[in-house]
Amino acid sequence: MEGKARIYLDNCVYNRPFDDLTKIKIALEADAKRYIQRLVIEGKLELAYSFVSRFENSRSPYPHNQKSIDVFFVNAAVYIDHTHGSAVRRRAEEMINAGVKTKDAYHIACALESKSRYFITVDNRLLKYPAQGIIICNPIQFLDYLEGYQQ
Repeated sequence: MEGKARIYLDNCVYNRPFDDLTKIKIALEADAKRYIQRLVIEGKLELAYSFVSRFENSRSPYPHNQKSIDVFFVNAAVYIDHTHGSAVRRRAEEMINAGVKTKDAYHIACALESKSRYFITVDNRLLKYPAQGIIICNPIQFLDYLEGYQQ
């Protein structure tokens, strides 16, 4: 594959470093997310985000987390705005009909619309969804995929 891998993170991943890091799985996922974030900042990965990401982040009850995530959004290479609304809605409705929660379906639809190769989440239910056209993985799994992508 040529070029940089394009990724889309759901809000659970953006917030992972603020979770209870005394639990080993959460701590490892948080470390992996921070490493992914560093690769984005260094320009080694392309980040996509969306109006759904911005909206969900704006609803955070934690102002510090919200600001930190908003600041990171400036590193994105691709932004899916409201002009993509009908295409995103159409894709999301298909997933909702298949049992995916509305918020999650809209995030995946935005990721697909952005032509992201990877959708990164820590939502165990969503990790089991058999999406077509995108790889759904957690931050640790993504690092394995990234190693293969770069070879």
